[in-house]
Amino acid sequence: MIHPPLAVTVDLALMTVANGKLAVLLQRRSMAPFAGQLALPGGFVGPKETLDAAARRVLVGKAGFTSGEGAWLEQLYTFGDPARDPRMRTVTVAYFALLPQARLMEAMAALTDLELWPLTDLTEPLAFDHGNIVLKAHDRLRGKLDYTPIAFALLPDRFTLRDIQQVHEAISGMAYHKPAFRRRMLDSGWIKPTGQRETDTTFRPAELYSFVH
Repeated sequence: MIHPPLAVTVDLALMTVANGKLAVLLQRRSMAPFAGQLALPGGFVGPKETLDAAARRVLVGKAGFTSGEGAWLEQLYTFGDPARDPRMRTVTVAYFALLPQARLMEAMAALTDLELWPLTDLTEPLAFDHGNIVLKAHDRLRGKLDYTPIAFALLPDRFTLRDIQQVHEAISGMAYHKPAFRRRMLDSGWIKPTGQRETDTTFRPAELYSFVH
């Protein structure tokens, strides 16, 4: 049996919370197919390369990260519609990554083709099936929000209870009752007080917490 050519790629849905909104890192494609359209950072998997190694290579080479820099990174889903890539039959393994806004902005400064788009403002269609990948990544994030500490990957090392609530609300799209939410976070065992308070506020400085690893 003769098998048709088949390529494997990885695509990276890297998300953060910026200005109170969940946002995704995108690139403006300079080459066909879909030249001029926004797309997720991605690339072909080498013949001797593992999927995880390819995803980390994309994180370094196309998302501006240094090799020693960490991010929440997990395999999301495999997308294999025969018509997803007009060049040839291509199966992509999508990865899902999270990073605090400040660290992501530092990484973006090294490259000129990266754009950070709030999901609520993303009205133009993405290249390939990357719109479906972004939706899948958002669904995964929302689904893990209540029973895992995944949201803390979007926060700096020290944060306030207000910061935690803003991140949860940006992900879920819902407003939370402040006293009940804060009590749930304090009772979760996920955070601990640092003994420090905010310094860059004109209001009463809030207590700072850190994540319990």
